[in-house]
Amino acid sequence: MTTAKDLFIIAMDLKHSVGQGDLSLALAGAELIDLIGAGTVTVDGDRIVPGAPPTLDDRFMGEAAAGLTRQAPYERIEDWLWRRGRDLTAAYQADLEENGELKTQRSGRLSFGSEHVELVDTPARRRAADRWEEKEPVLAALASVVGIDDERSDDETGLDDEAVTTVVAAVHDAVMELEAVRQRRTIENAAFANLWRGP
Repeated sequence: MTTAKDLFIIAMDLKHSVGQGDLSLALAGAELIDLIGAGTVTVDGDRIVPGAPPTLDDRFMGEAAAGLTRQAPYERIEDWLWRRGRDLTAAYQADLEENGELKTQRSGRLSFGSEHVELVDTPARRRAADRWEEKEPVLAALASVVGIDDERSDDETGLDDEAVTTVVAAVHDAVMELEAVRQRRTIENAAFANLWRGP
């Protein structure tokens, strides 16, 4: 189990409305934090410095490690989040569906009602729930970045590792940047619609 998978499960379980882009960035951050924890990478300023190629038994962690830039100047954390995070939410969802950890449900009694996916009760789901209940600092900090509130103030993150704190801050900045892009598009679309409507 990884922090990213736990974060995905918590986002699904609590049925919070989390944007796929926001969650993808946070999942990429969670993967990076786990790579730091495994000793696979270190953080130097805002750069990701890879160590020896790891032996990882998780497919996503293996892909993340394989995608690291291994030549100096190493990749900036923010750049890696955007690159690694592309469509990552959909990839995690497909993986859980493939492994039978997510099932498709129809709302309403009729067979043609709208479909949605629900988590199956698995050891992985229970483990993620336990980490959430314990307010595990990394999971709570990443969840907070994407708007899943655990009723903890910003200055109570509980993160005591500088590299992890740097990654969480980078995820926060990337999510804010994505929101700014969304707002700009909304304003531009509204202006364009007004232009067509005329005075």
